[in-house]
Amino acid sequence: MTVTTSGQPAEAGAAGTDVLLVEDRGPVRVLTLNRPAKLNALDTALTRALSTALTAAEAADRIRAVVLTGAGRAFCAGADLSEFSSLTPDEPDAVLERAALTARLQTQMQRMGTPVVSAVRGAAVGGGAGLAIGTDMTVVGTDLKFGYPELRHSIVPALVMTGLQRHLGRKLAFELVSTGRLLSADEAAAHGLANRVVAPPEVVDTALGIAERWAAVEPRAIRAAKDLFYRVADLPTEAAMRAGQDVNALMRGFGK
Repeated sequence: MTVTTSGQPAEAGAAGTDVLLVEDRGPVRVLTLNRPAKLNALDTALTRALSTALTAAEAADRIRAVVLTGAGRAFCAGADLSEFSSLTPDEPDAVLERAALTARLQTQMQRMGTPVVSAVRGAAVGGGAGLAIGTDMTVVGTDLKFGYPELRHSIVPALVMTGLQRHLGRKLAFELVSTGRLLSADEAAAHGLANRVVAPPEVVDTALGIAERWAAVEPRAIRAAKDLFYRVADLPTEAAMRAGQDVNALMRGFGK
């Protein structure tokens, strides 16, 4: 059962299911991928539950930050390959629905106003790697194994490639995609994929500390800062500066 730290069920719409645990720690919502026997591989049920839970967290006024983590010894082993037997050209609607759901999830956290930090230990590969770096900040354990081994299974990592290219230089990004090489925690940090590297048992507490600092900030200010941060990344310099001026004027009212 999904409960808050007070022992009360998480609020309606928080998407608490067997495959996803939802726990509120004050203004911080912790979302835990909960398929440990499958290394939290993303089947359709978990993918949909996580997307719904992120939408609910964004809509909850009292939730000011989100921590995303995984149960057991891995963060997320990517797509659940056992589902692929039913996702064939003979079932085009199912294929398109799953692709749209996965694509939406891979970008959803950066489109939220609520900041999200991932707490990652063990394997974060394929779609799981995309989730790990799709958050605003990332804490990893020293046991991290990060990469994109899809081509070893004759699968193209199509839906995670955009996020990977935007986080890494092209040469290293192509190496990871084409060879399936896995990065260690220290390599991930050196290449800007991780904000903190800590012992595995400290991963969630470290991420919670970051989330609690976010939660202490005026929520309108951090939402505006996050929105501007991602907007200016895709704008020419002059347009980015104009967007910054607009937010600068807007923030004058945040302290009132």
